[in-house]
Amino acid sequence: MNRKIKNALISVSDKKDLKNILNVLRKYKINIISSGGTYRSVKKLGFKCKEVSEYTGFDEMLDGRVKTLHPKIHSGILFNRKKVTHKKQMMEKKFESIDLVIVNFYPFKESLKKTFNNKKIIENIDIGGPSMVRAAAKNCEDVVIITDKNDYLDFIKEIKKYKGKTSFNFREKLAAKAFSLTAFYDSMIAEWYNQKLQIKFPERKIFFGKKINQLRYGENPHQKSSIYLSDLKYEKSNLEQLSGKDLSYNNYNDIFAGLDILFSEKKLPCTVIIKHANPCGAASNKSSFKSFINAQCSDPVSAFGGVVACNYKITKKVALEMNRTFFEVILAKGFDKAALKILKKKKNMRVIDISNVEYRSDITTKIYDNSFLLQEKDQTIFDKKKLKFVTKTKPTKNEIRDMEFAFKICKYVKSNAIAIVKDNATIGIGAGQQNRLDSCRIAVQKARKFQPKKLYNSIAASDAFFPFADGLKTLISAGVKTVIQPGGSIRDKEVIDAANKANIKMIFTGVRHFNH
Repeated sequence: MNRKIKNALISVSDKKDLKNILNVLRKYKINIISSGGTYRSVKKLGFKCKEVSEYTGFDEMLDGRVKTLHPKIHSGILFNRKKVTHKKQMMEKKFESIDLVIVNFYPFKESLKKTFNNKKIIENIDIGGPSMVRAAAKNCEDVVIITDKNDYLDFIKEIKKYKGKTSFNFREKLAAKAFSLTAFYDSMIAEWYNQKLQIKFPERKIFFGKKINQLRYGENPHQKSSIYLSDLKYEKSNLEQLSGKDLSYNNYNDIFAGLDILFSEKKLPCTVIIKHANPCGAASNKSSFKSFINAQCSDPVSAFGGVVACNYKITKKVALEMNRTFFEVILAKGFDKAALKILKKKKNMRVIDISNVEYRSDITTKIYDNSFLLQEKDQTIFDKKKLKFVTKTKPTKNEIRDMEFAFKICKYVKSNAIAIVKDNATIGIGAGQQNRLDSCRIAVQKARKFQPKKLYNSIAASDAFFPFADGLKTLISAGVKTVIQPGGSIRDKEVIDAANKANIKMIFTGVRHFNH
């Protein structure tokens, strides 16, 4: 049923674009009630308005904490216009209906950017606003609730179409949006408290997210997709796209996989090439140019169409080399002017500055239907004090450094995972197999195909223990001389014996790195 609007209550922190909506309210002779800064803004714009305290006959108190929390306000919003008892009670109290509520909340998120003072942050937790919004949304059969100034234009069109009235369908859509806002707002506050109190796994976990982009499609063209931002401080992604097409679902998935690896390497320039959320090449080197070359050489076939992530500034020399291959996305901590000019020539390739990207959560989430899993991010590589040198031949300190790089990269490869490394660069990666033997075979096959000379005296990392010696023997026969793995198999002795027989070096870390 269409409902006529007689009285409107406006209480907004964001006072932009009020004039257009005030004009239409005046046109249809709708009375306006407001308070505080909103009241002053309405009056300043030249419109009639009754202050809340005058309307209720009750002065606001407790430094403004209590002003709209009054029976006259909430009765006006909540009363059912069809119920005789409701009408009677409203008449007895001489309360009027409130048919339109326009509210946005205290800027809680903005306060987190401006201050670390908990008292000031708490003062920016809105109580009256969400209470009115929930009341109006609950009673959307009779009341219009507007919580977003982007809906002002639709409201103006609606009220003009129905000559001072609104349709139930319109009110219901805005009510759904209003409940989403109050849930979003409360979930931010809950998350702030959880972070403040370092509660990682609360009894009730609430996710909040604001849609920042509708993606063209999901993993496949028949799947719809959007990306959301869940952050207590920021309104937009800190990935700064400088050129290229819009990012896709798969681009984002690969970008996130690449950033995880980059954040683990802080000492040297590092390049990671990601394909289908797996690294197909990774290298660290004092020279950023060599870092890129070595990463690409790991698997140049898979690198085609991949995502390149760099923890350094791209120079002209690196950009020229990158431009020789088709990449979907280039991520880097800045770009020289000459480099940017070169990379922008490929109109479809996305060029993204990650200078402002940083970890803000150490929790990962996996959702399936009506259940989800939370866990801490895998931020450990191994504890050097707990390493076990299980073979007769022991690795040198330099070899241990290379082993650390190999084990670190292996951590980010989908299980079962094997990474073969030489001089801080991958030369063969076996990813995502149902058994470790196949992962060993694939890693060796790739190394033999692209960099066979580097296989001799190379280092191999395994994300979990070798259940049998067959996988290890495959690596040994290819030329691997040093192996790092967690250990812990009931057949560890069999594996160690095979290593000793081949006179190779092996370390047990005691740390497993499954990545599913």
